[in-house]
Amino acid sequence: MVARLRRILRSDFYNRPTLTVAKALLGKFLVRKIGHKKIEGMITEVEAYVGPNDRASHASRGRTPRAEIMFGPAGHWYVYLVYGMHYCLNIVTERKGYPAAVLIRAVAADGVIGPGKVCRYFKIDRQLNQKPATWASGLWIEDRGIKINPGGVVRGRRVGVDYAGKWRDKKWRFSIAA
Repeated sequence: MVARLRRILRSDFYNRPTLTVAKALLGKFLVRKIGHKKIEGMITEVEAYVGPNDRASHASRGRTPRAEIMFGPAGHWYVYLVYGMHYCLNIVTERKGYPAAVLIRAVAADGVIGPGKVCRYFKIDRQLNQKPATWASGLWIEDRGIKINPGGVVRGRRVGVDYAGKWRDKKWRFSIAA
């Protein structure tokens, strides 16, 4: 049951260890406001990318123009294009200067599973890259008081990072058990 609480998460929520933030995002609501319309859905799957040595992370190549936002302040969006056709949405975590982010992989809204489908459903593109996750930017995350039992969280390998050596085996993908 959804509680009446609707609190927009602030930057201090994201300015914590990435794996902690990733698990805490499960059960939170991604909200997009476009004009008078709101699109929203509960986050059900995420994937963590942690630090400069994580070979699966875009930041492993250093402060490139693409990955620069990952070194920025917590609570900002990192939006990039993959395969030249699908946008992916990440929220930057941890302290400024330490590259880390959480990819939003799925939401409970009309079967939106996969980061490309999340961005299509929420009408997200590069215009939101580097913007803060706030009402003013039109894209934010809310805590609505839903508590996810830690026993109901499934851990798995990250998807599509076979090139990353030992980093591909990190069980840094978290989802709510079906």
